[in-house]
Amino acid sequence: MPNRIPTRRKAVIGLAAVAAGAAALPFVVRGRSTPLGYAFSGVAPDRGLGLAAPRTCTPGTPSQIEGPYYTPSTPSRADLREPGSGGEPLVLQGLALTSDCRPVPGAAVDLWHCDERGRYDNDGFRYRGHQFTDAAGAFRFETIRPGLYPERAPHFHVKVKGEATRLLTTQLYFPDRPHDNIGDPIFREELLMRLARESGTWLARFDFVLAPA
Repeated sequence: MPNRIPTRRKAVIGLAAVAAGAAALPFVVRGRSTPLGYAFSGVAPDRGLGLAAPRTCTPGTPSQIEGPYYTPSTPSRADLREPGSGGEPLVLQGLALTSDCRPVPGAAVDLWHCDERGRYDNDGFRYRGHQFTDAAGAFRFETIRPGLYPERAPHFHVKVKGEATRLLTTQLYFPDRPHDNIGDPIFREELLMRLARESGTWLARFDFVLAPA
């Protein structure tokens, strides 16, 4: 599999685009967001996660660029690990919600990230997959902690969309990597996950607030 690691030159070009002005940034974000092609086939079976929704929700989770390594039509699965997977095991779970904290059942959640060495699988579906939320709006993935690559903090890429919501394309960050986060040109504090560790497994949570279509 190719080792596609962003170069410093690409990072400089990206920073120049951001510096071109706030008016240009929303266009860049939207223009690089590939639509999800998954059919909304209904609400997923109850996952029994029992996640309590927050009392108040933001107007919407901030969007971020898709990046160059998105692969559509990923497998429908909750466990992204494959034979030979390395890295520290991690469970990512959370809710898809409206701006008034109501669940969005049957929303598609598409997750992808690099491996523990900072490499993306651009030929297959290693560390890539999607699922649909249950009646509580809950999702849960089993995967690993992604590694570092030049100019970026460790992060997950995510796309989330309900039948009646806009497509959200964003990235999630780790609160225990403050030095890496500060050095990342597109890091946003609002996109930090809640993180804990239990019996050798990292437990991460993030709730997505989706805007109406």
